Amino acid sequence: MTRVSKRDYDLFVIGAGSAGTRASRMSARYGARVAVAEERYLGGTCVNVGCVPKKLFVYGSHFSEDFDDAAAYGWTVGETRFDWSTLRDNKTREIERLNGIYRGLLEGAGVEVITRRVRLRDRHTIEVGDDTVSADRILVATGSWPHVPDFPGREHVVTSNEAFYLDEFPERVVVVGGGYIAVEFAGIFAGLGARTTLLYRGPLFLRGFDDGVRTFVAGQLREKHIDLQFDASVERIELARNGARRVVCTDGRSTEADLVLYATGRRPNVRDFGLEEAGVRLDEHGAVAVDDRYRTNVDNIFAIGDVIDRVQLTPVAIAEAMVVSDNLYNGADRALDYLGVPTAVFCQPNIGTVGLTEVQAKEAGRALRIFESTFTPMKHTMSGRNERTFMKLVVDAATDRVLGAHMVGPDAGEIIQGLGIALKAGATKAQFDSTIGIHPTAAEEFVTMREPVR
Repeated sequence: MTRVSKRDYDLFVIGAGSAGTRASRMSARYGARVAVAEERYLGGTCVNVGCVPKKLFVYGSHFSEDFDDAAAYGWTVGETRFDWSTLRDNKTREIERLNGIYRGLLEGAGVEVITRRVRLRDRHTIEVGDDTVSADRILVATGSWPHVPDFPGREHVVTSNEAFYLDEFPERVVVVGGGYIAVEFAGIFAGLGARTTLLYRGPLFLRGFDDGVRTFVAGQLREKHIDLQFDASVERIELARNGARRVVCTDGRSTEADLVLYATGRRPNVRDFGLEEAGVRLDEHGAVAVDDRYRTNVDNIFAIGDVIDRVQLTPVAIAEAMVVSDNLYNGADRALDYLGVPTAVFCQPNIGTVGLTEVQAKEAGRALRIFESTFTPMKHTMSGRNERTFMKLVVDAATDRVLGAHMVGPDAGEIIQGLGIALKAGATKAQFDSTIGIHPTAAEEFVTMREPVR
């Protein structure tokens, strides 16, 4: 790349999460002079207070069932005891290791890492402490932040950010929310031994997922003794004399807990970065508004990741970063295809899903064939645990193309990743049926469901 600019950098990236880190590295490898600023922690939400520590906690919380199940397989397990500080601190050490890897990747690519908060002064100028630097292009990748609504007693709650660093493990937990973060943390706390209640204001949680998945997961969580309370809107939280939190709902019901975790969504992190001073427009939901090439209304300022609030998933943020760095510094001109993004929810059992839900396919006017299967995983035919697996295929009746694949069960995310490739390639149900299954596995059920349920 020929450098003709007299500014300090070709690209200045604000935020070193999944999106900002990948865009910084790739742009630098294409020859750009790049700096990235991160005031909190390298790796962003996913590495520090999201996907990575959450899944480590999910692993930890599952051992209680593993110890019980072992007896059916001839193992005698002695007295067990859970120590929260060991899990918490081992997790933190792993995160610190990953922070170091991220720094090494950035610096190895020639990116200058600035570990402090910065602000835009105008479209080309960035305040870094008492100094200013200039850049031809600016990329906003500041992510999202947990949102807690205003209500009496909101100061008595924690968010997912704090849940990874609790001083003590609570005996009783109330989780408020109905999205995947709420459902995952309910499973984590219950598995680690807390009496867990999940409150959600709607009639059924996991809005946006297939209705079959939502109903099935609710039943499975109740089997694991999680108290699910739907149509429950929190009115206030009171501090009891014994230090407990009393969560009072608008219909009068109340629940006491040692910890209240609010998981009621995340919002784009746009405050106090000088976006207004630079003239960057936000959309009606408070996200940075961009076109299909991630350009804001200011032609040299771009934005990617959770801050644009399209699909708040780490692999999507990374894919957006690849597109923007390719377009800016590798001569490409491409957009990202958001159709058919696979995803997983690490509740227990896991959810894996890709493609259209049954409702979405119907709303698109498709005539459908629906295939479903529920069964006991092979492991639990001997353990006796009352845990079931659910699988579903949504098929276009006219073309035989598989429009959606949904699963609840062990390793659902691992299985659905492979099916994501099949759906991306346009696989038909006949091609699923002609594929030989791997026996004995749960995954083979996806290629042996022959009769539609409707």
